[in-house]
Amino acid sequence: MSFNLLFIGDVVGRAGRDAVADHLPGLIDRYDVHFVVLNGENAAHGFGITEAICEQFFDLGVDVITLGNHSWDQRDALVFIERIPNLLRPVTYPAGTPGRGAGLFKARTGEQVLVVNAMGRLFMDAMEDPFAAVDRELAACPLGQVSDFAVVDFHAEATSEKQALGAHVDGRATLVVGTHTHVPTADHRVLPDGTAFQTDAGMTGAYDSIIGMDKVEPVQRFLTKVPQARFSPADGEGSLCGLAVLADPATGLALECAPVRIGGDVSPAIPSFWQDRHS
Repeated sequence: MSFNLLFIGDVVGRAGRDAVADHLPGLIDRYDVHFVVLNGENAAHGFGITEAICEQFFDLGVDVITLGNHSWDQRDALVFIERIPNLLRPVTYPAGTPGRGAGLFKARTGEQVLVVNAMGRLFMDAMEDPFAAVDRELAACPLGQVSDFAVVDFHAEATSEKQALGAHVDGRATLVVGTHTHVPTADHRVLPDGTAFQTDAGMTGAYDSIIGMDKVEPVQRFLTKVPQARFSPADGEGSLCGLAVLADPATGLALECAPVRIGGDVSPAIPSFWQDRHS
């Protein structure tokens, strides 16, 4: 039996949280999803995450939450991240930063899943080399020896950097998926040596927006170059967006991958391999 993994792209504000609450439990039950990773760095009104939101996601079936450059927008995250082992911030933060950037987690079917959260350096704040950091974490929990499956959330701006990391670790991870840019890319595929890849999983939030934010203020800033108000998440029905992966328990590598899009005003997508397995 193949292993069924779901990665959910950046959750933005209440619309994104509601989309997770409305759709994730049903997806897990209907399609027998074994492990769920969710990027939650924009979940608290678009900026950071709170402990209460973390607990809400875990109650809905999320196994691991990853973060990114907004990790500390809610300042108490510097404290509560230390007591939540399945909340990860980028491993590329400097030594001594609270929390952890990688961990080994038990799936509901018993397998050990390595999850690594890394952040890019192109057009982002200077951090540790993400290639070296991901290499270190994968070497510490080799696929098929210590970990049964391995997921890398690469929170990065540049498509080239995301694609380069996917190529670099091909065959050593089950999934490398990009986050941060909030727009789902159409390049999901299994790379030649068996790693599932997508440049960006997209956003879980209201798509009638500017990357999740109410449209008025971003448009005004482009027109005038003058901030007039704070950014605030867009209202409206949110869409859950992410990537599903079927993996081979014998190798830990991907067999198939396909986008998941449900709710809101994005074009819907449910993987055919989910439907075939449960028709």
